[in-house]
Amino acid sequence: SYPLPILFAMKKVEKNMTRIVVDAMGSDSYPIPDVEGAVMAAREYGVEIILTGDASKIQPILDSSNAAGLPIRVVHAPEMLTMHDKGEDLVMKARHKDAQNSMAVGLDIVKRGEADAFVTAGNTGAAMVTSLFRLGRIRGVDRPALAPPFPTATGMVVILDIGANPDCKPENLMQFGIMGSVYAERVRGVKNPRVGLISNGEEAGKGSELVKEAYPLLKNANLNFIGNVEGKEVFGGQVDVAVTDGFTGNVLLKSTEAVAKLIIEKIRESIKGGGPLALIGGALVKPAMGKVKKMLDPSEEGAAPLLGVNGLVFIGHGRSDALAIKNAIRVAKEAAESKVLDAMKSAIEESLKK
Repeated sequence: SYPLPILFAMKKVEKNMTRIVVDAMGSDSYPIPDVEGAVMAAREYGVEIILTGDASKIQPILDSSNAAGLPIRVVHAPEMLTMHDKGEDLVMKARHKDAQNSMAVGLDIVKRGEADAFVTAGNTGAAMVTSLFRLGRIRGVDRPALAPPFPTATGMVVILDIGANPDCKPENLMQFGIMGSVYAERVRGVKNPRVGLISNGEEAGKGSELVKEAYPLLKNANLNFIGNVEGKEVFGGQVDVAVTDGFTGNVLLKSTEAVAKLIIEKIRESIKGGGPLALIGGALVKPAMGKVKKMLDPSEEGAAPLLGVNGLVFIGHGRSDALAIKNAIRVAKEAAESKVLDAMKSAIEESLKK
């Protein structure tokens, strides 16, 4: 058995140091990338890290990661949630008051105010359900939304929802717009973010019934709403926040990833099969291609925020490596220090008065 918490050569923590909980059992290759990324973040970003998970598996990784003297501690959680946890079984593990899985233990630390944010690369569905049961929703938010940034011609756009809510009501899209706008301004540093509603036409009145009914709600909200946007406007950089239902957003996410991968692979094939001149040209454009690849690499952002729950939660991909975990912690730190959760609550409260 392991005491709670186990402390590893922890240096004196500054009083106002941001604390981030990391689910050490989250990634597909747990706990190596989760722990190594946390160590990198503690060293580089000056945050205190609380690792939740099986201490017998975490300790050897810490011992081999030169973590001595860093503000890292481990809270033992003997259980974990996996892709196999679904339905009633998942609900029970997510909501039981004495749950001992790494997600529940970590989220409880946040709920008690002992940490500022929670990061996991675990099962997205499990993370969402557990977050809802442990933290609850922001007052006035019916459903939380996943809101990752996408690369555009001019920078980044926050798109929400990308999978948490396949079926939405118009009011949900309005709430997504408010939360996305606050997040873009506070965390992404965008002044007066432009909010667009994804549709199959730019004109008002175009789109599905959901889009048509959501349009006036977004227009009358306290937002810089620019109207309907098609894919070319989204990726052309004409909006900072793009709002849609989770079904459409998830299709958009997976299609974008697939197209980006296809283009890069086809360019490589053309260079390799194009003869000596193509190889020389390939060598010349390699630095530029590296920049494009980095821009498209999800590891650079690390995780997507789950907006709408009453706490800061960031969910990364199961294939996350140490770099992705480190960057997820960086984004969580930025969100905590920008007070984005308080700003989001205030914005939603204002919308309820209308």
